[in-house]
Amino acid sequence: MADKTQFRTIETDEEELNTKIRKHRLKIIKIILLLLALAAVAALGIFFFQKLRKYNSYTVEKSVERQDTAGSQFLAYGNGFIKYSNDGAIYTDANDEVYWNQTYEMKEPMADVCEDYVALADRGGTEIYIMNQAGMQGKIETPMNISRISVANQGVVAVWMESDGENYIRMYDQNGKNLVSGAFYTEKSGYPLDISLCNDGKKLAVSMLTVNNGEVCSTIKFYNFGSVGQNEIDYMVGSFDYPDVIIPQIEFTDNNRLVAFGDSKIILFRGTQKPEPDDEIALNQEIKSVFASENYIGIIYNNDVQAESDTESTEESRHMEIYNTGGKHVLSKDFTMDYENVDFLGNGEICIRNATECQIYNTYGVKKFSYTFDTPLYDVISDGSQNGYIFIMEGTTEKVRLK
Repeated sequence: MADKTQFRTIETDEEELNTKIRKHRLKIIKIILLLLALAAVAALGIFFFQKLRKYNSYTVEKSVERQDTAGSQFLAYGNGFIKYSNDGAIYTDANDEVYWNQTYEMKEPMADVCEDYVALADRGGTEIYIMNQAGMQGKIETPMNISRISVANQGVVAVWMESDGENYIRMYDQNGKNLVSGAFYTEKSGYPLDISLCNDGKKLAVSMLTVNNGEVCSTIKFYNFGSVGQNEIDYMVGSFDYPDVIIPQIEFTDNNRLVAFGDSKIILFRGTQKPEPDDEIALNQEIKSVFASENYIGIIYNNDVQAESDTESTEESRHMEIYNTGGKHVLSKDFTMDYENVDFLGNGEICIRNATECQIYNTYGVKKFSYTFDTPLYDVISDGSQNGYIFIMEGTTEKVRLK
């Protein structure tokens, strides 16, 4: 009898010990969950604080003097920017470190960038320079005058050329080898308005315009130079007509998405091999600007609303709409700034500027930064950090941080 009582006592002690262990573990789990919840709230608070915070000043971390020639243009690229003009291009960063300096003579230089590669060409001329961050990778001499170029991420470039009223498109590798040639005869196929090459260089889109008996029609044609296109006539894998629409600008935002900017609608195409229409954005009034990045599409209209500073008067304002490249609406915003340039920065923010003013909005609609400069402003580039930017001013490059 004594032995059984002792057994039951030991058994009871073990149950009590297990119960205490479970309660202790549960207490630890609750503490961990509470700490995780507090950390999540804190992270969320920091996130919204950063997204909702507004700045009206900045500190200059470094200022570098710069010598510009007349007509210099600037392009965000790599760790800094490219400055190009009629007599050459230079790639430098905010610390004035020169990566390369390429000389040339062009009457009307233009540039196109895709990831690591940039193509510099003479509009109306016959020269194309293919560059990456290491410097010049090739020079191409075209047999006809250049109208448009589009470069891919390995240096392949598509060129639209004109000669005696006819239009030709060729694709070259960075060594100048002719990969593909085609001709568009105006009487049969219309007049090209724009071309765009996808990132890997396998798909080319062309926007064509035809006019018959006073009626206009735009056509978007897709060509695939991979294995799929080899089974099609002239590599063409799709052709889509849009009566009463003029489409002067098209742009591949990545390998599989193309945005076609029309005068009455924006058409979004999608497809890995044979792109097809995926969605449309109706334009209900005349547009002032369109711009795009890998992730977003921007539209600006003229608009008349009351100015924020004076509720009794009105002044011309603008209305901005932002969509993602899938066609989903992201943002509507009114602003009254009289701007000259608008684009997406590398960090996804929207920069609206003129020669003396700059406003930066995030995709939540917050006017993150607003400033009026004493020195003419040429360009604004994100340095990739939360509040770091490169201001390209007249005569100086300033690496700044908002405050």
